[in-house]
Parts: sequence; structure tokens; C-alpha cells
Amino acid sequence: MSDDQGGGFPPSGFDLGAMMQQAQQLQEKMLKAQEDAKNQTVEASAGGGMVTVSITGGFEVRALKIDPTCIDPKDPSMLQDLIIAAINQAIAKAQELQAGAMQSVTGGMNIPGLF
Repeated sequence: MSDDQGGGFPPSGFDLGAMMQQAQQLQEKMLKAQEDAKNQTVEASAGGGMVTVSITGGFEVRALKIDPTCIDPKDPSMLQDLIIAAINQAIAKAQELQAGAMQSVTGGMNIPGLF
């Protein structure tokens, strides 16, 4: 096919440099959004608030609060289960926080490997 039939490569009006610049800008925005999410904190609880966990968007536990009434030396497994449940809920919220930050940058576009 000849160029005058539109079969040439690259297509007219295609600017690889501009596309690469846009990709780099998108990457910078995504890194900033991830950093912002890492600086935010989410909180989750289990057992009706008996155990509360605060975690950052970077999955770092910042605080753990345990209601003294749920500390039973005869049943440590109950407290352990509450702590695990609260941490898992906090992690899920932190993941949602990160996903929301990425969606705000990508405009909801699903980019494989990001989430």
C-alpha cells in the first residue's frame, strides 16, 4: 500500500514524542497519588469496636486500640481473632483508598497491572 492511500506508518498526525510525554506525565501523577494515599489513614474495628486498627494507605499499622473488657486471660484466641479481623478490614480499606487514588488519576480507565 502506498502512503497516499493511508497505509503508511506512522499515521499522519501521530506524534510518538507527545505520546511518550503524556505517558510520563501519567506515571508522575500516579506516583503522586500513591504517595498521597500512603499519607492518609483509615480505621477499622471488630467486635463492635472492641478492637480498632488505624493503618495508612501504605499498609503501615499506626495504632491498635483494645477495649480492656475484651481481654480475657482464659480466652486469648477471641482477642487474637478480633485483632486479625480488624487488621484485615483496615487493609481492605487501605486497598480501596489506593484504588480510588489511581482511578482519580486514570479517569476510571482500567490499566492492567495497576490494581
